[in-house]
Formats: sequence, structure tokens, C-alpha cells
Amino acid sequence: MQGLLYQEDSFGIFLLVTLVLGGAGAWLSGRAIARTWRPWWMVLPAMLLLGFAVRFIHFALFEGTLMSPWYYAVDTSVVTAVALAAFRSTRRRQMIRQYGFLIIPAERDA
Repeated sequence: MQGLLYQEDSFGIFLLVTLVLGGAGAWLSGRAIARTWRPWWMVLPAMLLLGFAVRFIHFALFEGTLMSPWYYAVDTSVVTAVALAAFRSTRRRQMIRQYGFLIIPAERDA
């Protein structure tokens, strides 16, 4: 797995920086984009920037390669998946709150 997903010596560093720090930022970004009723594709430009920020943290703190297209793509795809999940979750709650009268009662609990 090392070399494919992460460059550093430890999988824990990948988990900490990409999944915990980057994932938290991605979740908040996806939620913010959904809460302002923007379309889902607005998540993509934001995650391109966040992917670079995650790559920079790997470079600055753990001596990773800054300009590595492969690891940038891995980091960006992880944070994009988290942000899209947050967007979908937030948008679902918004739709239920805003248009809950259109939902059949049995479907409301699902």
C-alpha cells in the first residue's frame, strides 16, 4: 500500500493529514456549499485547492513531495469524496426540512 496511497513512512501520517485534517476541512466545505444552496459541482474547485493544501502539509511537516501529480490526485480524490458526502447529507436534510410535505410518511423515517 505504501507508495500507492501515501509517500511517508507511516500509514498513520496519511490518516492524520489526509483523512482527519483534510477530511474535516472537506466535510465543512461541502456542508457550507450545500447550506448556501449552491450546485454540487461547486465542490470540485474548492477541493482542488484543499487537495493542494493537504499536499503542502505532507511536504512541510513530513518531507513529502510537493509537486507530485499522483499523490496530489490521491489526496484530492479523498477530500472530494468526503466533501461530496457532506454535500449530499446536508442537501438531503435541507430538502426534507424545506419540502417535507411532499414526502410520504413511511419514506420520511428512511
